[in-house]
Amino acid sequence: MTSMSSQYRIIAVCTGNICRSPMAELMLAEAFRAEHLAEVVIDSAGTTAYEAGRPIDPRAARKLTAQNIVSDRHMAREWRREWFASRDLILALDVDHYGWLRQAAPDRDALAKIRMLRSFDPAVADKDPLEQGIEDPWYGGHADFEATWDLIRASVPGIVQHVRTQLERRDGQHHGNEGQRVRSIS
Repeated sequence: MTSMSSQYRIIAVCTGNICRSPMAELMLAEAFRAEHLAEVVIDSAGTTAYEAGRPIDPRAARKLTAQNIVSDRHMAREWRREWFASRDLILALDVDHYGWLRQAAPDRDALAKIRMLRSFDPAVADKDPLEQGIEDPWYGGHADFEATWDLIRASVPGIVQHVRTQLERRDGQHHGNEGQRVRSIS
């Protein structure tokens, strides 16, 4: 079991937390499991309470189930301010979530944690955040959920690599300080 301080915490954020952000949460959880990175913990939330307490959208669940990803335990919830401090990476699914999070961020440390999820997709990584959004599939049909899956999936390897690099840096800092002795110059 990993301690809270050794965990790397990621949260995916969309509007209601029933489509895009739970898809991202569960897809990332599966990817980190496959990479044996148990210290990475992923969750999700919505910028609104519109859907709080409701399960994942059935169309999102269907797409995840088709990929052998279980989603039946998901319950939508609203973003909480204290998560700015307790998460290491905050992933916005669309530009309105990105703007909302940046405006609500209490300090520079929190701002530095906020990224567009698709900023990790090599196809759009060099683009402006305005061009990195994933439109809400809730208004569409199955094809829109397929497109959402594809856009999230394209970002997953970049996120995994980013987190792996962050963990290596963190481990290097911890190991670099261990065993150092203070020595007097006089």
